[in-house]
Amino acid sequence: MTGPVAGPDGHPRCPWGAGPSADYLAYHDEEWGRPLRGDTELFERVSLEAFQSGLSWLTILRKRPAFRAAFAGFDPAVVAAFGADDEARLLADAGIVRNRAKVAATIANARAVLTMDRSLSDMLWSFAPDPPKPAPRTLAEVPAVTPESTAMAKALKREGFRFVGPTTAYALMQATGMVNDHLAGCAFR
Repeated sequence: MTGPVAGPDGHPRCPWGAGPSADYLAYHDEEWGRPLRGDTELFERVSLEAFQSGLSWLTILRKRPAFRAAFAGFDPAVVAAFGADDEARLLADAGIVRNRAKVAATIANARAVLTMDRSLSDMLWSFAPDPPKPAPRTLAEVPAVTPESTAMAKALKREGFRFVGPTTAYALMQATGMVNDHLAGCAFR
């Protein structure tokens, strides 16, 4: 597999972030792999990763403003109070992914956040590898699942979360800087 490639500005990037999509370029350069903390922020990311399952991440990125509006900024306390009328509103909202199971899971996951005995942020970050793993040199070295993501998914399921398997958990870990999978040589590592 390939290592870093030059983006439109000549800077080496992970191949997926160097392509023609301005959305991917900005996400790669400014957001992906940077440490993110906070219950609302991480609840949003857990939710978006779940909605992404089976779809392109680019689809989710482009719909993220609509998701934020539809899910009250991903405030877990507000989303946990959503009822049948809210579910119907969400399923009619063409700006988001209208998947009944994923909408219901997001609401259930917000309720789970409120019943946890510690913060979502603290719980998720407890699975970050320590010490951090070495930088991958190629995309072939980037795993889809790790022992940490498997343990995270199991812990989330014990808390009552849905749509959070080991692959989704690892994507969350990558996106929020719990692991840094920018390739060695990527200017944004």
